[in-house]
Amino acid sequence: MIGYPFSIVFIGKFYKNRSLKKDYNHKPTVTVMVVAHNEEKVIYEKLNNIKELNYPKENIEFLIASDNSTDRTNEIVEQFIREHEDLNIRLYRVNQRKGKTNAQNEAHKLVTTEYLVMTDANSIMHKNSVKELMAAFTSEDIAYVSGRLSIVNKDTSDVSGAEGSYWDSDLAIREIEGRIQTITAGNGALYACRTEDYHDFDPVLCHDSAMPPLYALQGKRAIANHDAIAYEKAGEVIEDEFGRKVRMNRIILKYILPDLRILNIFKYKWFSYFYFGHRTCRYLLWVSHLLLLLTSLLLIYESWFYLMMFVGQVLFYLLALLKAVTKSENKLLTLIYYYSVTILAQWFGVIKIVSGRAKPFWEKAESTR
Repeated sequence: MIGYPFSIVFIGKFYKNRSLKKDYNHKPTVTVMVVAHNEEKVIYEKLNNIKELNYPKENIEFLIASDNSTDRTNEIVEQFIREHEDLNIRLYRVNQRKGKTNAQNEAHKLVTTEYLVMTDANSIMHKNSVKELMAAFTSEDIAYVSGRLSIVNKDTSDVSGAEGSYWDSDLAIREIEGRIQTITAGNGALYACRTEDYHDFDPVLCHDSAMPPLYALQGKRAIANHDAIAYEKAGEVIEDEFGRKVRMNRIILKYILPDLRILNIFKYKWFSYFYFGHRTCRYLLWVSHLLLLLTSLLLIYESWFYLMMFVGQVLFYLLALLKAVTKSENKLLTLIYYYSVTILAQWFGVIKIVSGRAKPFWEKAESTR
C-alpha cells in the first residue's frame, strides 16, 4: 500500500517519453453492453445516457443483458426500444440469475460487431467515452482498454470521500503501468475489448480482475485511457461500501497468484512486478496484518522496537474503533477507519470462500443508485 506506489512512481520516471497513442480515425463497429439486475431506478437514465454517445450511429449497437430482473427493468427497456426505433437496441433476458459475468458470457454470443464495450447500469458514460476507448486500440497487441471511474459524490460522506481518494491514487498507478507495459486490473464501470478476444469466464469471477492478467499471459496488453470517463456514486454509508468490498473479495484467494507463469519475469517483464506488487501483496493484506500483530506480540520482550510496533498497531485499530463509535469527521481517523474496514472485508471474503458461501451475484448497494 506504500512501497509499491512509491516504486511505481520512481520506475515511471524512466519512461517519461512513453505516452498513450490515440487514433481518432479508428471507428470500428461497437456493441455497448449493459448488464442489469432489478435496475428500475437507474435504467431509464442509463438508456438516455448511451443514446447520446458521440459515435457514428451506423457503427454502434446497444445490448441490455437483463440478469433475470423481476422488477420493471425489462418493461422500461422494452418501452424505450419502441420509442427509439432509429437506434439499434436489443434486450437479452437471462433466464437464470447467475451474476454479471454469466450474463456477459451469454449476451456476448449475440455480438457481431468488432468491439465490445461493457458498462454498469448505474454508471453514466461521458459522451466521448466510446470514441476514446476505440481510439486507444492502436496496435494488434492491445486487447483491453479500461476507462476512468470518476466518483461524483466524494463530498457527500466520509465513506464516499475515502473511496474517491483511493480511486484517484489507484488510477495514477494504472496510468503508469499501462504506459510502461500493461495494467493488472480494470474497473467494471467502463472497459472494452475486441469481440474475438472475449473469454467465457467462470461466473464467480469478474472481468475487472480476470481480463488483464489473461491477456498479459497471452502476450497482449491491457491499458488505461483515462480520457474515457464513467461517472458513478460510491457507497455513502459504511454498510454499503463494506458489502461491496466483501463481494469484490469473493475471488481473493484465487487471484493472490492466479497463474505461476506470472512469476516468469524474463518472459513477462514488468507485468510480473506489477502483478506481485499491485495485486499479490494487496490480496495478502488480511493475513499480513495478522502475522505482523502476532509476531510483534511474541517479540515484545526482545526489543523496545517490537514493543513499539505492537503498541502502534493496537493504537491504529483502536483509532478505527473510535471513528466507528464516535462518527468523527476527522480526516486522519476516516483514513484509518476506511483502511481497517478494507482489511476486515478481505477476511470476510476469505471466510465466505472457505465456507463455500461465495456467490457470483449480490444485492446492489442502494446508496450508489
